Amino acid sequence: MAVVVASAPGKVLMTGGYLILERPNAGLVLSTNARFYAIVKPLYDELKPDSWAWAWTDVKLTSPQMSRETTYKMSLKHLLLQCTASSDSRNPFVEYALQYSVAAAYANFDSDKKNVLHKLLLEGLDITILGSNDFYSYRKQIEALGLPLSPESLAKLTPFTSITLNTEVSNGETSKPEVAKTGLGSSAAMTTAVVAALLNYLGVVNLSSSSEDQDQDMTGTADLDVVHAIAQTAHCIAQGKVGSGFDISSAVYGSQRYVRFSPEVLSSAQVAYEGKPLDEVISEVLKGKWDHERTKSSLPPMMTLLLGEPGSGGSSTPSMVGAVRKWQKSDPRRSKETWINLSNANSALEEQLNLLRKLAAEHTDAYQCVINSCSIRKSEEWMEQATEPRQVEIVKALLDSRGSMLEIRKHMRLMGEAAGIPIEPVSQTQLLDATMNTEGVLLAGVPGAGGFDAVFAVTLGDASSTNLTKAWSSHNVLAMLVREDPRGVSLESTDPRAREITSAFSAVHVE
Repeated sequence: MAVVVASAPGKVLMTGGYLILERPNAGLVLSTNARFYAIVKPLYDELKPDSWAWAWTDVKLTSPQMSRETTYKMSLKHLLLQCTASSDSRNPFVEYALQYSVAAAYANFDSDKKNVLHKLLLEGLDITILGSNDFYSYRKQIEALGLPLSPESLAKLTPFTSITLNTEVSNGETSKPEVAKTGLGSSAAMTTAVVAALLNYLGVVNLSSSSEDQDQDMTGTADLDVVHAIAQTAHCIAQGKVGSGFDISSAVYGSQRYVRFSPEVLSSAQVAYEGKPLDEVISEVLKGKWDHERTKSSLPPMMTLLLGEPGSGGSSTPSMVGAVRKWQKSDPRRSKETWINLSNANSALEEQLNLLRKLAAEHTDAYQCVINSCSIRKSEEWMEQATEPRQVEIVKALLDSRGSMLEIRKHMRLMGEAAGIPIEPVSQTQLLDATMNTEGVLLAGVPGAGGFDAVFAVTLGDASSTNLTKAWSSHNVLAMLVREDPRGVSLESTDPRAREITSAFSAVHVE
């Protein structure tokens, strides 16, 4: 029985929050070791004798972590989905990913291949989705178990642990239960994994088992480009067309510098239900002018990405984006000035990180010496450790990076105050200031749109990660197991649940 397992990473947007919504502004986005998995296999072992003439097939979608199973009938003529039971647990991201992936197969195949495809689809589709624990908040479970708020406690959780729902009361009313998330882009990673698994299962693409095989300059990625176009389309339509697409792009291609695509490329998909067959719509999307820009870009050597969860609940990115856009219209002069200042600070940080990568490659010994020395000291002591000109240059680049990050935070705060939204709330400001004052910490900030989601930090060397984990714990912040992993989407050799529990954390060093 053919089984395809694909995975795609979550992300952290280090720079470019809000600005990335508009071309030609860039953002630096890091992909992580938190991965979403999609498993696709036939629903039935064999075709029923009269099934060839059937116009419908069966689809089962299972989310073990949510204890949910949804079944559908899918029209093989119009590719429409009908949920076979009344359900409030429908997943629009997976539904659009399914429809558009099948449509891409019909759009790409000749008549012979379409016959094979038809037979494959009549076997039904059994789709299972699984997200790494890192996408979800398990603070309450850890506290309920009486365990300390530490990475060690997180590592004791079973991989793909059941997800609890937030049912907190707001304004005297109990809101609809929501999954408590950590802000790593679970819907984008899930959508990308489902699209990649389906396209590979249906024979539209032939992905590699490791996206490390991708060219370093991101050329020669035709199959990945198909995954990207279908995943972007499904994700945008499912979430109501708000977004730049950086989360899908990093899920497909890995860590990068990203400039968004022109929204017009999706205009045909937005009017898809005005009579045109879905395979023709998706054919137009695939042939459209995808003018996004991406360049591989990950952290310089000997630097570690850390995420801390304050436990104050997530933020709604669409509503915060809406507030910023409203402010832009109401105060165009001041908003433009803020955006220019923010853009300049983003570019400055990008330049300093590029310089540090260059210095690490060209002057490895001096670079390693500086990083190791600075990793156990606060930033005001760093320059004292530089004993020769090359080391001075490296420390200056480190300090300039910090200065750029402080500028970014300042302008993000100003934008939040002007728009009336908590982009960097006071509680986060206090936490980030304390974080940047910890030995060996280079940068700290609120990723993406900001708010009350997890904060990020970039630390130097090995020792500083342990220092920061302890410092965060004293502020009631849970240091997560997430690290940067520059890989994008890839095929997996086995169902991730079949692996040993320890393997889920093999890439993470927990002191």
